[in-house]
Amino acid sequence: MKNWQISRRTMLKGTGAMLALPLLDAMKPFAALGATGAAAAQPGKHPIRMATLYMANGVNPHQWTPKGAGAEFELAEGMKPLEALKKDILVFTQLWNAGSDTGDGHYVKTGGFLTGQTIQRTTGSNLRAGVSMDQVAAARVGNMTPLPSLELGLEPPATGVDTNVGYTQLYGAHISWSSPTTPLAKEINPQLAFDRLFRSNVAERRREAVRDRSVIDAVLDDAKSLRNRVGQDDRRKLDEYLESVRSVERRIAFDAQRKKDDADSDPLVRAEVEKLGKRIHDYYNDPAKVSERRGNHTEHTRLMLDIMALGFWTDSTRVSTFMFGNSVSGRNFSFLDGVKGGHHQISHHENEAAKLEEYKRINAWHIAQYAYFLERLRSLKEGEGNVLDNSMILFGAGMRDGNAHSPRNLPIILAGKAGGTLATGRHLTYEKNTPLCNLYVGMLNRMGAPVERFADSTGELKGLGDPDFKGMVA
Repeated sequence: MKNWQISRRTMLKGTGAMLALPLLDAMKPFAALGATGAAAAQPGKHPIRMATLYMANGVNPHQWTPKGAGAEFELAEGMKPLEALKKDILVFTQLWNAGSDTGDGHYVKTGGFLTGQTIQRTTGSNLRAGVSMDQVAAARVGNMTPLPSLELGLEPPATGVDTNVGYTQLYGAHISWSSPTTPLAKEINPQLAFDRLFRSNVAERRREAVRDRSVIDAVLDDAKSLRNRVGQDDRRKLDEYLESVRSVERRIAFDAQRKKDDADSDPLVRAEVEKLGKRIHDYYNDPAKVSERRGNHTEHTRLMLDIMALGFWTDSTRVSTFMFGNSVSGRNFSFLDGVKGGHHQISHHENEAAKLEEYKRINAWHIAQYAYFLERLRSLKEGEGNVLDNSMILFGAGMRDGNAHSPRNLPIILAGKAGGTLATGRHLTYEKNTPLCNLYVGMLNRMGAPVERFADSTGELKGLGDPDFKGMVA
């Protein structure tokens, strides 16, 4: 039907559910339109997405910095899971966050990671950390998508006070701040994160019949109608998309059943399950038990990353953050071969060879999850390219070495080409103490939220789009 087109804002709808759609050929004349119908900044271009994946407790500094400069570089051991993605990443050396060069070892590093500001020391509710760069972007482009931004994580926020340093632990649980005093809550339950994207009626969602019904089943009639009206290529893309959503649903349902089976065999957990009734997220209120008892921390992580990928692919949101762990995270990584103990404890390695090896393996696990997310985005076709081509996916930590707590020479990687405006496949070394916020300026400019300065920035980080640039230090 050559003269028939649909808007990208079209949804598949059913009782208590809705599904945004990936870009179909039948949408291409409308690809430059936002939710309000206003033309995008670059007509005809695909939307740019931006995500930040934050890792607590730093890295093994001896197994991180690549060898070589520019395109001629070799990944260090801690980054080896990214080998197949070398052409899609930028690795930065000597960026730092001056605003976090004070206070305690952890909270200022996390709370100020995306704001570039120094958090206000407090043991109460009078928080102050600045506005994070992701929310600067969301304020400009969030009106073009159903969700202005999506905040995800794995650990619930701690609400107590760390008496060792005199900070409320809330600072360590948030990297996204919509105002200087307002952190954005992150969703740690895959089912609820999934519902936020695809369930349209909260009241009906809470009814058991609707909650247990597949989103795909709910919108099936609408999907069949649309399928009969689009071309063969769009049918294949639609089928692939629906199967991707169905796959995530199956994994969530399997995980919920496994938790129920676990509860039936444990009187203490059974009592808790009975107390919480049929709430599907009961077990995720204690995520430490998920990893320690079931060893499925990786699956929990990948469910959240898959949900974020679907959010980008369907243009349900263009801005997202994901926290692997909170400040001082004691996540037990004994499910990894050669690792015994918690993340924070191991990060205080005191240069002991055995602990450094465990630290490296924990870092490699995080990088493997980052690689999984990048591969997922790369597999999602969009026009002549893929979603990763039209994204900027930042990976980083607020400190370099968990033993030293230093915010200098931070472990920072950026993946994706931002619609062709980033020249990836390089390792770039800058002068010592180059502001991390210079990178944020470059990212915001590419997101359609241009700024001249952000926090302590001195301008846009040099060489981001120049494939011949090898860095400022030989």
